[in-house]
Amino acid sequence: MVIAVAGVAGTLGGSILAQRGAERAKRREIELVREHEEIHEGRELRRTCYVELNRDARQFTTALNRHLHVMRERGIEDGDRDALDEAKDAQRDRYSEAQMIAPDEVLKEATVVNHALSKVYGQVKRLERGEPEPDESEETVARAQQELWPLLRAMRAAMRSDLGV
Repeated sequence: MVIAVAGVAGTLGGSILAQRGAERAKRREIELVREHEEIHEGRELRRTCYVELNRDARQFTTALNRHLHVMRERGIEDGDRDALDEAKDAQRDRYSEAQMIAPDEVLKEATVVNHALSKVYGQVKRLERGEPEPDESEETVARAQQELWPLLRAMRAAMRSDLGV
């Protein structure tokens, strides 16, 4: 009788232990799948942010260049000011988004680009108003605008590195 009870208890105990082990394995599998999905979603969120930030920073740089050309060729009109401000606003919005998403390595490069864009924008607007600072001229501002391109390339390289490209 004792042997029979011990046999039944062993069989039931083994089943319970096997069931618990299977439940633990299933929970761990679910956790691993969830972690993988979170990593993938985070990478996709950063990728989307980086694409938009790169695009908008390049468009703002191009808009600054165009604005300088228009100032030389015919003078600035309201539509020209609006186009430049729209490009500036789009870049500012993307940079704000990157501040919440990008890791420090990428944010460092994005901050350099943001500051440089803001500086050139200020120079362009002072020239537009006819109130440049003593060391500002169309030539110095045009050079500063051209110096934005290497900064954009460095930012793009940091973003690509973060994404594993």
